[in-house]
Amino acid sequence: VGRMSDWNRGVIEEFRANEGRVRAFARQPLLLLTHTGSKTGIRRTNPLASFRDGDRYVVVASKGGAPTNPDWYGNLLAYPRASIEDGKEQLAVTAVPAGPDERSRLWAMITEKNPAFADYQRKTTRTIPVVILTPEV
Repeated sequence: VGRMSDWNRGVIEEFRANEGRVRAFARQPLLLLTHTGSKTGIRRTNPLASFRDGDRYVVVASKGGAPTNPDWYGNLLAYPRASIEDGKEQLAVTAVPAGPDERSRLWAMITEKNPAFADYQRKTTRTIPVVILTPEV
């Protein structure tokens, strides 16, 4: 956990210092998701690959194809109200996992833009969740 959190911290710092641009992810837009821990109530921030579906943001609970979902996914199920940073903008969002039909449509868009996600799905037996983040008006 220590090395990943250090790596995430570096990505978050670079993201905030460069209006959302991170050198290691030149071709993949990122956002910072700040969510509430389901057990601890502590606010945590994760850098995530970001896709757009109209006005909505879409993130993928891939965890690199690990057999379990990332902690942030469980936190969003427990506390769907979160916030994101998209470059210079900070937005309050509500998180909802995509249902099967919408997930199929979004998954096709995601894997076309970033084929690594198809590799992650091949590595695991779980269906990788796709989460829709809708900005609050």
